[in-house]
Amino acid sequence: MTRWLAEYAWLPDHAEPTADVLIEAEGGRITAVTPLVGAGAPTAGVEVLRDAVRLPGLTLPGLANAHSHAFHRALRGRTHAGRGDFWTWRDRMYAVAARLDPDSYLALARAAYAEMALAGITCVGEFHYLHHGPDGTPYADPNAMSTALVEAAAHAGIRLTLLDTCYLTATVDGAPLTGPQRRFGDGDALRWAERVTAFTPENGHARVGAAIHSVRAVPAEQLATVAGWADRRGAPLHVHLSEQPAENDACRAVHGRTPTRLLADHGVLGRTTTAVHATHPTSVDITLLGESRTGVCLCPTTERDLADGIGPVRRMAEAGSPLSLGSDSHAIVDLFEEARAVELDERLRTRRRGHFNAVELLTAATAAGHAALGWTDAGRLAVGDRADLVTVRLDTTRTAGVPPVGAFFAAAAADVSHVVVDGRVVVTDGRHLTVDVPAELHDAIAAVTGQ
Repeated sequence: MTRWLAEYAWLPDHAEPTADVLIEAEGGRITAVTPLVGAGAPTAGVEVLRDAVRLPGLTLPGLANAHSHAFHRALRGRTHAGRGDFWTWRDRMYAVAARLDPDSYLALARAAYAEMALAGITCVGEFHYLHHGPDGTPYADPNAMSTALVEAAAHAGIRLTLLDTCYLTATVDGAPLTGPQRRFGDGDALRWAERVTAFTPENGHARVGAAIHSVRAVPAEQLATVAGWADRRGAPLHVHLSEQPAENDACRAVHGRTPTRLLADHGVLGRTTTAVHATHPTSVDITLLGESRTGVCLCPTTERDLADGIGPVRRMAEAGSPLSLGSDSHAIVDLFEEARAVELDERLRTRRRGHFNAVELLTAATAAGHAALGWTDAGRLAVGDRADLVTVRLDTTRTAGVPPVGAFFAAAAADVSHVVVDGRVVVTDGRHLTVDVPAELHDAIAAVTGQ
């Protein structure tokens, strides 16, 4: 049994944090949550409180990063000069992808995931398409790169949903993969499914889901194969959707419909599916996503970095799509920034304030993100849920004088002081217990960039 005494804790169904909460856990699960103010001390009284680990500040459920490309971390600060758009940025990204092998990917992902742990992220969804060798030849173990990611997450101390991504063509009209893209492909969706089915992580911290890279990358007649694989296993299914107008235009030119309609027509949408970005949907697209209860994962810091645009987020939420958050290209790893950007970007788009309240932003960063990754027993400080705790200091230069309810509009990843994942302490006093994160990031990035 482990006990924590939180100065403030954000409990389910509460509009704002509760003061003085005793949280108890055993076997990685929360066994009791007791607000002490106004409720009296628990039966064990002073002895219980003396035994509890004190958590000064605001304690939240573990944060979920629902969309990650771990190797993009090597691009931070290297792609911002000059003009261009998503497509010119993509060329720089492919150059890094071409240099990775299982060992260098393990080192880079371990450091990237440890950075996430420092930011309060207890679970990550890795949108993984770096499958084979640089020329497209499979490694002796066809899932060697997947194994590297699972091991990296274990070292970093966080959970992982490996969203194994089907990536078969370069364009909507079926152009073949060339150059660095060749390592992404399995030939067809059936061979993709055979490879993924053969991979079963042994450690309980990792699960396997599926992803359709985009309508550019999977031919229409093979979409149902990927969706069916995920459906039979009850696994989450993610897909990049309408990230740029050019994607929509190309899909209409080839298929006579939007990417969202194409996915709907092939059975891809649904409650276990998450559309990533969905920045440029039509009104009909929004209805299709909402009525099918397809989730939408927003990655505001990446969407702004790549000049993708600002999507109609409030309309998608009101239509019925659960919202989650991701750091995507890791231009910054800070789910507080991603969460407040959901509200602030909507203000820019509409020139009005007050679209999302604090609880909605908290839910997107926690419970909804975990659910999108298949961990429906995480993301709440509730009895029976996984013992994931993230404590944010309220006495830093950013948070001093801020009421606890204002954390998502004031705090940053640097204000996270304590992180517990499945009952195990991973971060204390703002330091990762097993990974020297700055040093490992430096060395891993230098190894793949030569700088």
